[in-house]
Amino acid sequence: MARQANKLTVRAVAAANQHGLYSDGNGLYLAVARGGSKSWIYRYMLRRRARDMGLGGVDVVSLAEAREKALEARKLVKAGVDPIDARNAERARQAVDAASSLTFQQCAERYIASHEKGWRNAKHRAQWSNTLATYAYPAFGDVPVDAVDTGMVMEVIEPLWASKTETASRVRGRIEAVLDWAKALGYRSGENPARWRGHLANLLPPRDKVRRVKHHAALPYDGMAEFMAALRERDAVTARALEFQILTAARPGEAVGAKWDEIDLDKAEWVIAAERMKTEVEHRVPLSEAAVAVLREMEKMRVSGYVFPGQRDGRPLWTDAMRRLLERMGHAGLTSHGFRSTFRDWAAERTAFPGDVAEAALAHVVGNKVEAAYRRGDLFDKRRKLMEAWAAYCAEGPKGGVVEFRRTTA
Repeated sequence: MARQANKLTVRAVAAANQHGLYSDGNGLYLAVARGGSKSWIYRYMLRRRARDMGLGGVDVVSLAEAREKALEARKLVKAGVDPIDARNAERARQAVDAASSLTFQQCAERYIASHEKGWRNAKHRAQWSNTLATYAYPAFGDVPVDAVDTGMVMEVIEPLWASKTETASRVRGRIEAVLDWAKALGYRSGENPARWRGHLANLLPPRDKVRRVKHHAALPYDGMAEFMAALRERDAVTARALEFQILTAARPGEAVGAKWDEIDLDKAEWVIAAERMKTEVEHRVPLSEAAVAVLREMEKMRVSGYVFPGQRDGRPLWTDAMRRLLERMGHAGLTSHGFRSTFRDWAAERTAFPGDVAEAALAHVVGNKVEAAYRRGDLFDKRRKLMEAWAAYCAEGPKGGVVEFRRTTA
């Protein structure tokens, strides 16, 4: 005797409100939950195993659609195929298809979004976005990430390698990171076409063979006294910022971004937070009397939390303002960063201070891993003596001798 089918009606489905199962026949049931929600279930037996397959809620699947879904599932059961397993396999295939259709640009944007919280500042994020948008996206931004190959990567990197080696190296590294990310999430497979070692290294010359190192233009140290005298004749905030940067041997961005809450004038100490340092390590700076004098002068005109405020409210001075000041002073070829080189040359050639003291003053990372492991302190007291000697040299110029470094016995 054939099973009765199509027992339910649209009106009956709408009226059903008691918890339980309502049979429509041929394994299709309307399930009413205790809370009143309704859904469709197809019940079947396959290989002596009873299973329930959800077909969707009545709010999205009509009675007619539920019967159609149940019919398709019943055909699979008759063919010996589990409809639940078949549905899961289809969903997995669709997920793979969707993943493989993600473009390189979409993956890059997702990579940036997932990593930007760990980056030091907005500038780093902007560099990531801008370099990829400038070089990678025009070449293969709209290409499925799984289709990006060595030829595409070389199309971007090779033209830059000789003229903009540093930029090319950064772009390559960022492409490699995005493709590794995509592979880890199953969006692509195979080797990374942007990998350097054992791959692109075979196609491009080493960086040190093509890179032309461009040093920051620096003023010879024997001209510092004359320059500083001219600088101190200027009353602008920019002049005081440049003077402070020179006296502390700080990087331009660290100097113009100095905040009053970083400075202890009584202790003559400036503590720069790790997130503001290129090395990502907190840096203590001993302030010479001359540097403190600059801060005392700026304190009289304090208008914000920044020591050297810019023209926009709540913003520090723009680093490019120091370059423009140098141009107005007749030193168009110099850079504010170059005064760090001036300081380093002076410390090496005109003083007897150990080199590691000067390097610590510049907040350079110790290159030797063994030395870095054993150096626990920051040579702060020794650096204070060095910075006082530097301030004196900037004020008086060479006196014919070498500044001695005297070790304390205490």
